[in-house]
Amino acid sequence: MIQLLPDHIANQIAAGEVVQRPASALKELLENAIDAGATSLTVILADAGRTLLQVVDNGCGMSSADARMAFERHATSKIRQMDDLNAITTFGFRGEALASIAAVSEVVLKTRREKDELGTQVVISASEVTAQEPVACNAGTSIAVRNLFFNVPARRKFLKSDNVELRNLVIEMQRVALCHPEVAFTMQHNGATLYNLPSSNLRQRIVALMGKDINQRLITVQVDTSVVRISGFIGKPESAKRTASEQFFFVNNRFFKSPYFQKAFTNAYQQLLPERLYPAFFIFFDLPPDKIDVNIHPAKIEVKFEEEQIIFQMLYAAVREALGKFAVVPSIDFNMEGAPAIPAMRKGAPVTLPSLHIDPSFNPFDEKGKQKSTPGAFSGSVLSGWEKLYEGLPPSKQFEDIPEEKMPEQLSVERFAPEPAPCLVKGKYILTPVKSGWMIIDRRRARQRILYERFLQNLWRNLEETQQEIFPQTVTLPPADYVLLESVLEDLAHTGYDIRPFGNNTVVVNGQPASFPPMDAAQLLEELLHALHENTADLKTQRQEKLARSLSKAAAGTAAEPLNMPEAQALVDNLFACKEPSLSPEGKPTLQIITVEEIDKRFLK
Repeated sequence: MIQLLPDHIANQIAAGEVVQRPASALKELLENAIDAGATSLTVILADAGRTLLQVVDNGCGMSSADARMAFERHATSKIRQMDDLNAITTFGFRGEALASIAAVSEVVLKTRREKDELGTQVVISASEVTAQEPVACNAGTSIAVRNLFFNVPARRKFLKSDNVELRNLVIEMQRVALCHPEVAFTMQHNGATLYNLPSSNLRQRIVALMGKDINQRLITVQVDTSVVRISGFIGKPESAKRTASEQFFFVNNRFFKSPYFQKAFTNAYQQLLPERLYPAFFIFFDLPPDKIDVNIHPAKIEVKFEEEQIIFQMLYAAVREALGKFAVVPSIDFNMEGAPAIPAMRKGAPVTLPSLHIDPSFNPFDEKGKQKSTPGAFSGSVLSGWEKLYEGLPPSKQFEDIPEEKMPEQLSVERFAPEPAPCLVKGKYILTPVKSGWMIIDRRRARQRILYERFLQNLWRNLEETQQEIFPQTVTLPPADYVLLESVLEDLAHTGYDIRPFGNNTVVVNGQPASFPPMDAAQLLEELLHALHENTADLKTQRQEKLARSLSKAAAGTAAEPLNMPEAQALVDNLFACKEPSLSPEGKPTLQIITVEEIDKRFLK
């Protein structure tokens, strides 16, 4: 009953782990090119890798025999014996990548060594070699992957939109380009150049990938110990973003993910960042290869560290030190001038109870008494006569009412009017009385619902007017974000936004909807792109609903201005004029009712 799987089926099963989307194939091809010693890489894409994904390098190339053998399962030039697994310093080593890619696509490989006059071309379709012949080509290797998942229609069907897949491709290229700034990279999509990165140092590579604005926001991190060497850059707290798109960990020049090490940054930036903001970091760990295990994940994006806890503490200390050097974290002042004297305790000296002397005749409300008294000078017996301090004072001076602005923050409520009316709590929730008790409205979600229905109506009818900017604002975006934004510019125009391409991944914001206050252009686009990234899982279907949802999140997320009573009442009225007032565009509740019975139960405890 038990039989061995045919090779082509085994390869397709393996491809399910190694090649999940076009970005997975790109990662493997880029890493192979780096291992081959390439100093220049060109990535050519068509239809976000669906139609074509090609990587051209100037590496060492292969012989005709190696070119054919490279597509066999577990064929590798890195491993000869078991001990080699503990000393891996290259990207690829398991020999599954090319076999898995060839199992679910049509591959054309052209390769030539520098010493050879002719190269070799190998053509493979669904693991079957259809041709191998000599060919004239440049030194190095070119691998063209066409019609990815053509023989696995279910997987091809469930690929995301071109914008999402292209963004994943860009992210994979960024990860490889960051850990090898000495290698030149070019990336083209549908004939347009997304990246043209010359050989450079790490800081220049970060700026080229993330935009020139990041250059002024980088702080150097450098620590060298016997356990690990930590280097790279972190971002200043004020430059934190809503997404973790600028967070990268590398170990021995290999990208990896680590929620555990991310906690070190959370702790280091504690009380420096508002909620839901992420600092930028580009951190490199260098340590002996036998101290880590890179073979615990099919895609090799997780790494196991032998001394994980020690490295965590070193990372935390390195980040805090870097922030402190640039005066981001308050430093301790050791200036002792004017500080109280601390007596030194001698060994065997008797310990006496500290005493405090007060002046019972001191009156804090007597202006004359204030002039006579000397701060810090006390007289009288220890802790005696305190009850005389308030003798002779009028009752109004003994126990004054605490003004509302002096009340503890958790008890402070902004009152709009003495009669039953909405009130704002902590700037986040609106309380309004109802017949059964109190209704609590989440202000931000309510605004999202109102804006969502307005934007959705405007996308169909083009009713929103545009308020033109006196001084248009230009914003430079990462190429992936620029491509995503460019795909929705026409729809944005229907909602009152006048945003136009300006060249070189830059857009100009000429106008915003006239019906609500304008926002800073950079903040607007950051919020919008953050929402679009969250809502583009199936952007190709129900496009306008997804865009309206993204716009409502972006507009509501930056609205934190104080409300007065008429504005709060208007927000409540507009919410209940919506078709679905009780739910936000994402299906979360906008309001809750606390009944009188629930309040009574709390007082009965």
